Amino acid sequence: MGTTTRQELLQAFDGLLQPARFKDYGPNGLQVEGRADIGLLVSGVTASRALIEAAIAARADAIFVHHGLFWRGQSGTVTGWMKQRLALLLAHDISLYAYHLPLDAHAELGNNAQLGRVLGLAPAATRFGEQDLGFLGAAVEGEAFADARALARQVEQRLGRAVTLVDAGARPLRRIAWCTGGAQSYFEAAIAAGADAFITGEISEPQAHLARECGVAFLACGHHASERYGAPAVAAHVADALGIAHRFIEIKNPA
Repeated sequence: MGTTTRQELLQAFDGLLQPARFKDYGPNGLQVEGRADIGLLVSGVTASRALIEAAIAARADAIFVHHGLFWRGQSGTVTGWMKQRLALLLAHDISLYAYHLPLDAHAELGNNAQLGRVLGLAPAATRFGEQDLGFLGAAVEGEAFADARALARQVEQRLGRAVTLVDAGARPLRRIAWCTGGAQSYFEAAIAAGADAFITGEISEPQAHLARECGVAFLACGHHASERYGAPAVAAHVADALGIAHRFIEIKNPA
């Protein structure tokens, strides 16, 4: 494998994910500047200390994640866990690239597109919700799930974890909506878009009532569990285009 530059890698990510299109909760792009030349790119879900340490052990030059270090509303101080993570990145001269909503939204390689692929859903025919982050499509190549429990069983089998299901009645499900991570607030938009069921990572108190009252099933399958697939898909695509090595490192998370 060859090498690329820090700036060429940034341009490749920006060109693919188009971060300027999104109003987000933190900065997208290069969050921590490391060495100029990059030969090994590591991807992961979150820029945790465990991921940074694993990337150091792998002798990575750069890390690509969905959840970066900096978010709107933080105190802005470099203390505690923030100091520890930054100190590791800076001491080992590793660049950190982070893309939040742009990574969710990409039509083929993003978190939502990749979750749909893993779950065996048909490609999304419609986008919905704020910034068009929600995906809506047919169940499985046009075939309906017998009911919400059948859909939940398939999600559990594909993700290898339990699902929180709010069942809304025994009826076939033909139109499935989904949005990864903490997208429970998109449920009303999914209902308005005509979904029979909505899949996301988390559930809050209001969604159970909405599901029962509106007759639309709600499935929460885990924040981390639903967002494991976009980062490695994007990083592998960009690494291949630039001729550098890529490795996905999974840091287990029960969320």
